[in-house]
Amino acid sequence: MKKRIIRWAAPLLLGALASVQASEQEQAFVAQWQQQGLSESYLNQALELAKKDQAVLDAIQRPWEAKPWYQYYPIFLTEKRLAAGLAYWQEHQALFDQAYEEFGVEPEIILAILGVETFYGTYMGKYPVLNALYTLGFHYPPRQSFFRKEFGHFLQLAQEQGWELDKPMGSYAGAMGLGQFIPSSYQAYAVDFDQDGQRDLFDNPADAIGSVANYFARHRWQRGGPVTETVSLKGDAQVDSVLWNGRRLSQDADTMTAAGVQLPQAYEGKLGLVKLEVAEGQFEYQLVHPNFYSITRYNHSPLYAMAVWQFSQQLKQAMADAR
Repeated sequence: MKKRIIRWAAPLLLGALASVQASEQEQAFVAQWQQQGLSESYLNQALELAKKDQAVLDAIQRPWEAKPWYQYYPIFLTEKRLAAGLAYWQEHQALFDQAYEEFGVEPEIILAILGVETFYGTYMGKYPVLNALYTLGFHYPPRQSFFRKEFGHFLQLAQEQGWELDKPMGSYAGAMGLGQFIPSSYQAYAVDFDQDGQRDLFDNPADAIGSVANYFARHRWQRGGPVTETVSLKGDAQVDSVLWNGRRLSQDADTMTAAGVQLPQAYEGKLGLVKLEVAEGQFEYQLVHPNFYSITRYNHSPLYAMAVWQFSQQLKQAMADAR
């Protein structure tokens, strides 16, 4: 009898404990963000309005970047996306030219980001940003510290922009607008490119284009610099030590050569090596440069950066062919 009572009562006790912990976390969050200038009443209003969304928790555990390269790139490198990108470039060419002049970021790079992220504003996300960030910030322990901070930045941003808290829609990770900026990036890098008094990344192509360009410029994009190129390995190559680890590039030409990478020319500066599965069990190696690292500041996945780069080159060629 006692065992049955324990089995019946245990879930209730665990649920009550989780509820107490969540309440304590929310109280700590309110205290923290009051120190950042938000009122207690505004913070409590946001927490009362926010809802846990199981679909967000499901989505974050099956990211596209978990796929091998040969399954990943066909999602983005399509004729439909290429045609739409060319049309978008032609429609907003003056803005892309202005961004290139001001920030030194090539139009095709900005265009590739907008195309990969939202298909030029066609798909900007189906999740209320409030719920997505609340869910991950308070119900996803692996990264709750990061997302709880983004939840706070979102509340700051919503207050600054005059948004209704539950109206902005975005990705399951709380990214918003044509370029899918997370709230802290929106605050730090969004620009009022057309100088109309607002930084609108949802409905204003000018601000979206200028803001992506500013993001890359602030992350040390080098105008006209190399990004990546295919390399071969010697038969006895041991390249594990020079494979890119997600951090700032740290290898040089000598270490690459010593590891068995066959470099097509002499290089100065820092390098990295990325291994791509181009078919099941078949691999290709890409030598990557600081501009590749700059792309990964937008999304840390090397697959994402490679897709953006390759798509940008398709766009560049399509624009040249159309002229």
